[in-house]
Amino acid sequence: MNAEKTIRTIPVECAGQRLDKALAELFPEYSRSRLKAWLLAGSIQVDGFSPRPRDPVQGGETVTLQVEPEIEVKAEPEPIKLNIVFEDEALIVINKPAGLVVHPGAGNYRGTLMNGLLHHAPKLEEVPRAGIIHRLDKDTSGLLLIAKTLAAHTALVRQLADRDISRFYLAVCNGVLTGGGTIDAAIGRHRVDRKRMCIRDDGKPAVTHYTVIERFAAHTFIRVKLETGRTHQIRVHFAHRRHALVGDPVYGGRLALPSGASEELIGELRGFRRQALHATLLEFCHPESGESLKFEVEPPADFQKLLSVMRKDCLER
Repeated sequence: MNAEKTIRTIPVECAGQRLDKALAELFPEYSRSRLKAWLLAGSIQVDGFSPRPRDPVQGGETVTLQVEPEIEVKAEPEPIKLNIVFEDEALIVINKPAGLVVHPGAGNYRGTLMNGLLHHAPKLEEVPRAGIIHRLDKDTSGLLLIAKTLAAHTALVRQLADRDISRFYLAVCNGVLTGGGTIDAAIGRHRVDRKRMCIRDDGKPAVTHYTVIERFAAHTFIRVKLETGRTHQIRVHFAHRRHALVGDPVYGGRLALPSGASEELIGELRGFRRQALHATLLEFCHPESGESLKFEVEPPADFQKLLSVMRKDCLER
């Protein structure tokens, strides 16, 4: 891999600032922590010298950034079929199927979305987490955003942190909701079962907004907007409200079959063995052009069939 060299001049308006702060303004495409690491490693020079992050600048200095691309991700590339909704030089939008694990981990070192991405675009090994900006649970379907360059990754992570990326989901929950609302309840790791999340006063802030799309005899079809993005957030929030998502194997509890349900609906509910959750819409600004982008995909066949059977059951009552 060839070293990339960039030369820029510190603006005179930055005079008196700490070098690390001036560098953050000069190279906004990189995070401050990454710039500091490069500075300490000698990959950034100011007028031919390697000053300390806290040293003040005068303005007008020439900054030379020369770094070797680093391997950020160590995972085996695999030829996994990807449903690509959009791709350009800066980013990829994927429609992930239910059942596909996003990141390699214990018991899932192969066959993940990350393995497939590294085969599709090998240079993603130079981007943190292979460019994956946010995550979806294994059995949640829908849209995922991937950055293809370090600069795009930094910009999109900032948008996510600033809540400038809109994420909407479709879900089917147990029980009949009377209307939309907001769930504001902090989420943290379960104290006993470390694979689960739960509502905790000392957890991280978590806010979920939802509206009702359609009501059935004993279930509700909803549209959900995430304000924050905690692990399992939608699943935990609706389980907390006693409206767990249909099929959720972790937070759903025992299968509850509605009174008077048709045999077809009973069979569908028993056979739906994943959370009925689909990431349907993503809206954000392109990390390079600033153009507003919006992508929307319909739920997969199993989700559509679940809705169809619930509608049919309502009509037959």
